[in-house]
Amino acid sequence: MSRHKSFALCCGAGGSQMFKEAEKGTREIFIERTEEALSTNADIIATACPFCMTMMTDGIKYKNSEEKVKNLDIAELVAQSLE
Repeated sequence: MSRHKSFALCCGAGGSQMFKEAEKGTREIFIERTEEALSTNADIIATACPFCMTMMTDGIKYKNSEEKVKNLDIAELVAQSLE
């Protein structure tokens, strides 16, 4: 994604965005981050944080992309690689 490593964009839940009403502005942070992930055309979005899992799953649903991309925890990917 264009913002990664030390320049990565938080999905918003680290700032408690999933526990409160949206702040003033034109976009929700989880939608912006989901759009960045979807723009890569990846089949799987891997997350390592339970907040990211929730926010990205919500973003994928919001963008009606459940059929195109899956959101999996890194532990799920490791388990699948052992099958």
